[in-house]
Amino acid sequence: MPICCFIRYEIDSFQRDAFKQYADNWGRIIPRCGGHLVGYFLPHEGTNNIAWGLIAFDSLAAYERYRVRLKTDAEGRRNFEMAQEMRFILREERTFTEVVDSTFFQAAQPVHDTP
Repeated sequence: MPICCFIRYEIDSFQRDAFKQYADNWGRIIPRCGGHLVGYFLPHEGTNNIAWGLIAFDSLAAYERYRVRLKTDAEGRRNFEMAQEMRFILREERTFTEVVDSTFFQAAQPVHDTP
């Protein structure tokens, strides 16, 4: 996973369920179009109007190929159209990051309490 696209969404908190359906739809569409879906995340506690989507790619060139495929995917277009019609996404920001390999997916270490 050389790069990851972090998508930060500001959503209408009253349409949380609509955003959840939007994210569920991407669960089928993104892998079919070539993205490695890390996941979508809804607000749970605290701020109630920020959601995240994380999609990994082997390179920026792979991302560009994905974007081309996404534009021709009928279900992908319908999902974008649903979001526009329902207006549950108020703002969207994308940031591309690279993983620091030595820190990625480090398992928790057992905690030994001292008496």
